Amino acid sequence: MQLSGAGWRVTHVVASVLTAVAILLTADFILTRFPVRGWRLAGAIATALLVAFNASIVLFGTIAQAYALCLFLTVAALRLAILAVENRSLILTLLAGLLVSAAAASSLLTAPAAPVMLAWILFFNRTGSRRGKCIAFLVGATISFLPVLWLFLKNPNNVFFNLLGYQLFYRRAQWEGATTHDLDVLTSWVDSGQALLLGLLAVGGLLFIATRSGWDRARRAEFYLCAWLAAAIGLEIATAHPTFRWYFLLIVPYLAILATAGLYYLASKVYKPDRPLWPVAALAILLALGLARALADDSDSASWHDMESIAHKVDEVTPPQGKLWAGEQIYFLTHRPPPDGMEFGQAQKLDISMPEAAPLHILPHAELDRRVKAGMYDTIEICDDDRIKELGLADLYAKSEEIAGCTVFWEKKTGTRGTQ
Repeated sequence: MQLSGAGWRVTHVVASVLTAVAILLTADFILTRFPVRGWRLAGAIATALLVAFNASIVLFGTIAQAYALCLFLTVAALRLAILAVENRSLILTLLAGLLVSAAAASSLLTAPAAPVMLAWILFFNRTGSRRGKCIAFLVGATISFLPVLWLFLKNPNNVFFNLLGYQLFYRRAQWEGATTHDLDVLTSWVDSGQALLLGLLAVGGLLFIATRSGWDRARRAEFYLCAWLAAAIGLEIATAHPTFRWYFLLIVPYLAILATAGLYYLASKVYKPDRPLWPVAALAILLALGLARALADDSDSASWHDMESIAHKVDEVTPPQGKLWAGEQIYFLTHRPPPDGMEFGQAQKLDISMPEAAPLHILPHAELDRRVKAGMYDTIEICDDDRIKELGLADLYAKSEEIAGCTVFWEKKTGTRGTQ
């Protein structure tokens, strides 16, 4: 970013590259490990399409969040784990532990992948010391978490709150419909052609591998690892409260590998097992249509271009040293540091006392409301109409402008003074 400039385009490019590499590694699994040689190239193409044309991968695997990094790290760890059971070298096992634990350190949604991978390596190990590989894996995992351990030693309370406390006790703050939302997310696959196609092919592929493939135990175990990773990570995502449908993109590569086996079995039964071109072409058409529909449905969502327009207005009306309350994207685009306690927008919903909140750099809901009504902020950018009414912002500020569904308020009315 120092070479290219600290902008949103750079971070999206980095995320896109990581996701692309994860897709290539997933496809290469089929290209090099699929037992039916005549289907390896076609299967690799099908696998790549199942991942690359997945709407969640396209929409969220290309943004500046942890999804792309986790995709890359977990898929790379999968490939290393498979090599580790075939080799005496402990380096491969150490690297597998390092990468899969780095994914967990990037997002706890991938945390179950580490114990699953370790158990699989130990159970299916074919050469070398199991004890040595266990130690090597754990050493790699420890290396990944050294920054977290260092921070924990410096401030245990803050690290515990950020990693576990908030996730366990505060994610549902001021969200009465969180449970209903979760049920909607967990059943949304019923309305998604892409999800149904991927899921059914994956289930069919797993059943084929387990009961009718005739593949040797070692090769079947590699596909079982994909199934266990998809199940473990999927369960973690399903129990996150609240959860979101795009979280499930983290299991798409593993389902795609199983789905390719399912496509092979289906094509062998209803068409010709030595002619993979047409089944893969039909799959490509279905996936492309599903992606096109998803992108069309998402076309009205907020974009960085919208955020840039809002940020330009904020910069125009806010004094250089003025206090700003805005969304995280606006702080990023305007290069203005957020006021202390406002670095994480979701924390502004919490209802805790200031003595508890201050060490955590959190501004609780009640204190934020008090500061807004006291006129502490020269400019406010907000995209929630209910909050605008609740805070009475139209009565506090003389000027406002709506841009792309958000409103910018500035120029405090006479009699409103900024006080702590």
